[in-house]
Amino acid sequence: MTAFGIHKALRATYDEALARLPEALKSEGFGLLTEIDIQSTLKQKLGVDFRRYKILGACNPTFAYAALRADLEIGLLLPCNVVVYEDDDGHAVVVAIDPTKSMAGIANAELAEAVKEKLSRALAKLE
Repeated sequence: MTAFGIHKALRATYDEALARLPEALKSEGFGLLTEIDIQSTLKQKLGVDFRRYKILGACNPTFAYAALRADLEIGLLLPCNVVVYEDDDGHAVVVAIDPTKSMAGIANAELAEAVKEKLSRALAKLE
């Protein structure tokens, strides 16, 4: 586990987690902007086999706008990354960036905490 993420191990499969995640994020005001299939990319670029692993870029426009107003260069840390991978037992693990860690000293601490709370609630809706 990382020190900069909000970690949730699920009983759900990888496919189930990927299917439920957009709605869980949407319920907290986030939309998905990007999706990177790490497994496919590593296979194509390096010819290596890797577990099923996707990086999803989630954005809450209200919070993104507030953060950008506070610091134009905060865009380096946007959108909020959410990782979904398959563990060795075939279950999904979901990890969202903890903005209180990634944006420490850069953005408004109250804003970072509010984003963390919403991401935590979204992940809590997954099983």
